[in-house]
Parts: sequence; C-alpha cells; structure tokens
Amino acid sequence: MNINEITFLVVEDDDFQREVIADILVSLGASNIIEASTGTEALKILNEEGSRSIDIILCDLNMPEMDGMEFLRHVGKLHSSIATIIMSALDLALIESVKKMAGAYGNYLLGAIEKPVTSVQLEPLFAKYKTREKKSVFDSTSGSKYNLDEILEGLANGEFTPFFQPKIEFATGRLIGAEALARWIHPQHGVISPYAFIDLLEKSENIDTLTFIMLELSTKACKFLHAHGHKISISVNLSLSSLADIKLADKIIQIVKNLEVDPKFIILEITETAAMTEMAPALENLARLRMKGFGLSIDDYGTGYSSMQQITRIAFTELKIDQSFVREMNSNGISKVLINSSIEMAGKLQMKCTAEGVETKYDWDQLRNMNCDLGQGYFIAKPMSLDDFLIFCNNIK
Repeated sequence: MNINEITFLVVEDDDFQREVIADILVSLGASNIIEASTGTEALKILNEEGSRSIDIILCDLNMPEMDGMEFLRHVGKLHSSIATIIMSALDLALIESVKKMAGAYGNYLLGAIEKPVTSVQLEPLFAKYKTREKKSVFDSTSGSKYNLDEILEGLANGEFTPFFQPKIEFATGRLIGAEALARWIHPQHGVISPYAFIDLLEKSENIDTLTFIMLELSTKACKFLHAHGHKISISVNLSLSSLADIKLADKIIQIVKNLEVDPKFIILEITETAAMTEMAPALENLARLRMKGFGLSIDDYGTGYSSMQQITRIAFTELKIDQSFVREMNSNGISKVLINSSIEMAGKLQMKCTAEGVETKYDWDQLRNMNCDLGQGYFIAKPMSLDDFLIFCNNIK
C-alpha cells in the first residue's frame, strides 16, 4: 500500500501543530488527511456512518475534553484494526506506560514519537505499517480451529512431537542446550503451533497428557544427541497446573530414569506468569525434582506480578528473560535497565540467565555486552525437527 492510499486521522488540539503534522504528511506523499481538534470530535468521525475508512491515527495525549488515554481506550474497544501513533512531549517513562496501556486495550500501536513531530520519526512507522505481516486466523485464534476431541485424538495417535530451538552461549558461541517446543504434526494440515491446542488442554485439565509425551520424547532426543557427540541439555515446559499432583515429580523422575539420562541434562521450565494455586504440593514437587538433579527454569521472567517472590520460594537454576523486554530493548530504555538488572541478579544468585526473542544482531550484541549467559531466538535459529536440529548441531561445531 502506497502512502497516498492511506487515510490519516490527526488528533491534536493545538491548531498550529495540527497544521504542521498535516503538512509533513503531505510532504511524504499523503493525500487523504482528516483532522480533529479533540478526542470527542475524532471519535465522532470514527463512528460516523458512511465516513471514509481510517487507516492510521496520529494522536496527542494531553488534550482537553477527552485526553489521549481515554481516546485510545475507545479506539481499542471499537476500532482495534486501525493503526495508531502516539505523539507527546511528556516524560518518556509516561509515554512507555501509555504504550503498555494501549496494548492492553487492544490497540494496534505502530509506536510513540516525541514532539515536535518530524518526517524522520514518521517514515519508519509508515514502513512498519506497510510491511505488517497479518497473522493467519489459525495462529491467532488460540485453538478455535480444532476442538478438544480432535486434539486428544491427535495425542492418542502420536501426532505430537517436540521441535528444538537452540540456546547459545554469548561469550563463546557454543551450543549449550535447546528448548523443546510442542508441535502437532497434523495428517491433513501439517505442522501446527501450540496456539491451537495448549489453552484447550489446560482448560480441560488434559495438559498432563501432552507434558508426559513431550518429556519422554525430549528425553529420548537428549539421549540421541548425546550418542551423536552433543552433550547438551534439553528444556521442557511444565504447566504449573500440573504441579498440584503430589506424584508429578515421581512420574517425571521415573520417565527420565527409565531412559537412562542424567537428570542434570533435563531442565524443567515453569512459566512465571501462571498462578501457583496449590502452593504446598507445587513446592514439594519442585524441591524433589531439584534434589534429584533436574534444572529448574523460571520462564517469561518479568511478565508476572510475583517474580521476586517466586525466586525466593523455588531453587531455580535458570532465569529466562521474556522476549517482550528484548524486543523493546532498542526503543525502551526502561526495558534495557530491567534486562541488565535481571542479568546481574541472576549472576549473584548463581543462576544462568537466558534471553528469549533474540531476533537481530543488535539484540545479540547488546545482550552479550551486558554479560547475559545464553541467547535463544530467530537470529540464532527457529524451532526445528530433531533431524534438522542434529544437522544444526553438527554444523555449529
């Protein structure tokens, strides 16, 4: 889509600044520009029956009648497909907070820019809009394409398997391990990602079936890789809802023991955002697993409300920084500070620190300079089948 095909709505209460922004848009090639001096007026334009379709909204935050926060709330609820750009001269930390709020309300946020607005600020955001990759219905509906009976049938038929995403040591570039990520190899539809089945399995209390399949296949893969000269660890995700079963640790220990793999090569990742509803049995299971030599990883660190408390409760051996912080590291100074402090804290607690979502060389260089231990993400490699992962292992030597 060319910029002259995009319809802009500029929401700015200052007449002069609104005119300047419109002139900048025209200089960039825009020909469809609608202006509003208040959030109330802008909402009326958006809701007006038969009005032209708006593609991108440029919105000030500090406005009379209806401020930018309230306006973004309405847009998120009623017009979430419209891209928005926040414009403000306010404190950067406050702008970052508003960005988070907009995301929580469902806004499609292109970004936030400081005033005075310039074409240099806008051009990369427009490029981002034009190259936007729309997720398929399948990927974004969290499993609505398949019902529970189909998923359970697939589990019974052995259609689920782990794909492996490498974990690389920043300091040396060595392959240290891999995370096993569940994939459904559907006989008609091919490789299906976890969005299509995890939620349904957890809500129906069938997640343990997948957990034990993944654990057994991942442990077998670990043994296979060791036999081919790659003494690496494999990480397997463990749902906190499973930890309410007091026998869970014993079942995990038995599976790994039967396959003759040293537990120190199996890391169990516990999602930090999940609520630990059954505290006592969960802590007993995790303590027993740690005592038997398993690694314990706190996954998606920083996205929950009890991060520090979880670390004091459980003897974690690894801290995984959530990819959302890594993704914003370049544009959000706060995220960078939090990553740096997490790395330092992990080191002081004698835990390995792994950064997820390493997607660019910039990410890699920044994290390496902050002395992060391990990296995982598309810059290194996408998740892959065991056969492809073995090829990766052989080539990285």
